[in-house]
Amino acid sequence: MAAAAGGGGSGADGGSSGEEDAGGPAGESSYLAACRACGVTPASGLLRRAPGPALSLRHRGLGPRGAKALALSLMADTSILTLDLSDNWLQGEGAAAIAEMLKENGYVSAIDLSDNKLGIEGAKAFSAMLLENTTIVSLQLSGNEFDDHAAEYLAAAITANSKVEILDLSYNMFGDKAGEILGMAIAENTGLKELKISWNHFHSQGAAALAKGLGANVFLKVLDVSYNGFGNNGAAALGEALKANNVLEELNVSNNRISVEGALHIAAGLKENKTLKRLNMTRNPMQSEGCCGVLKALQANSGTSIEILDLPDIPVNKELAELCDAVKILFPNLLLRRGGNMKLQRKSQSKVELQTRPKVVGNSQNAVA
Repeated sequence: MAAAAGGGGSGADGGSSGEEDAGGPAGESSYLAACRACGVTPASGLLRRAPGPALSLRHRGLGPRGAKALALSLMADTSILTLDLSDNWLQGEGAAAIAEMLKENGYVSAIDLSDNKLGIEGAKAFSAMLLENTTIVSLQLSGNEFDDHAAEYLAAAITANSKVEILDLSYNMFGDKAGEILGMAIAENTGLKELKISWNHFHSQGAAALAKGLGANVFLKVLDVSYNGFGNNGAAALGEALKANNVLEELNVSNNRISVEGALHIAAGLKENKTLKRLNMTRNPMQSEGCCGVLKALQANSGTSIEILDLPDIPVNKELAELCDAVKILFPNLLLRRGGNMKLQRKSQSKVELQTRPKVVGNSQNAVA
């Protein structure tokens, strides 16, 4: 039997040829038939999986042909609700097959297609699918080489689709043009609750456009734009968005080249915002002045909802120390940290997690592990 495309050896995993398993569940028989039709070795991870609503075939080297076989077997499947196909080198061709399946399958609600080199063709296929599918709630598309051109297709889906609640577009290649396109889509979207778009290439102009979209959105609760290049112009737009937005609860702007000026812009937004519960500003060159500005904004906002505030790990001068103490007295349940509690994930380093222990200012009993 032919090997699976894109690394067929890992698809078989040393399992049997599959014929012995043909008497299993109907879904398994359908998959084996699809594999024969596509000329690929069945993935033993599917043949051996325990019954349940989740199917994980990550790191299996399925390739485009393996994706086609799987898609054929899932067309009419009613048992799989969660599908993880991350890191399978599906490319645009494989993405198109999975997208066509999702147009027909009305049961899968969460799918992970991270790290599959989907590119523009993959973005185009999934955009078309999202215009028809009404069951996908969580969609992971990180690390797929999406660029500004791909953003045009994805923006159309973000604008029209109101069912997807969690969308991960991190670790891609979006630039400022994509920021403008996606910013307008975010402003129009009526379904997203969580958007991760970290580790891209948004800088001043694109960052400001994204932030403007946030200001107009009335559904998004969690936004992660960390590890971009927002700078002070992007921070200024975020500050204005925080003044207008009364829904967002979590915002991560860590490592965005935000200096004192930008921090003060965000502080101006915090002074008026009533809903934000968690703000991460670590790894920004804000200095003591920027940190003090943020804390003073909280002091001036008796209606703030902030529960966790992560500030950069910088030397604490007398003014900052006194402000930290004053804010802790004013908001005794606030968890105030320097350095944060971060997990840095680089795809090129096999997702090695580097964790730093947070430095807690105030009551150490409030620290979280």
